[in-house]
Amino acid sequence: MEHMNEMAEKLKLLGDKTRLTMLTLLKEREWCVCEFVEIFDMSQPAISQHLRKLKSQGIVSEARRGQWVYYSLHVEDKPYIQAVLHEMPSAQEILSSLNKSVNCSCD
Repeated sequence: MEHMNEMAEKLKLLGDKTRLTMLTLLKEREWCVCEFVEIFDMSQPAISQHLRKLKSQGIVSEARRGQWVYYSLHVEDKPYIQAVLHEMPSAQEILSSLNKSVNCSCD
């Protein structure tokens, strides 16, 4: 029963379109917070809040490089999340639908 509760908590996070889109983008590569700010037209604190929730449930991991924080997907042990993400469009499709191209200024 505990495992089902853990799964439910993690899957709840995917109910938010922004977080689901972030995870879908993370399927293909790691992303910097500054890139997500540009893609979603949201403030850095708002983006960080979404990522903090995902990190707290072990769905993403972070790596700090200088002043920038990069996030990557961490779902190898979560096949139920992998199954959801498998059905999502590619990063290119998402960026095209949002009329975005990413020019990261964090390098």
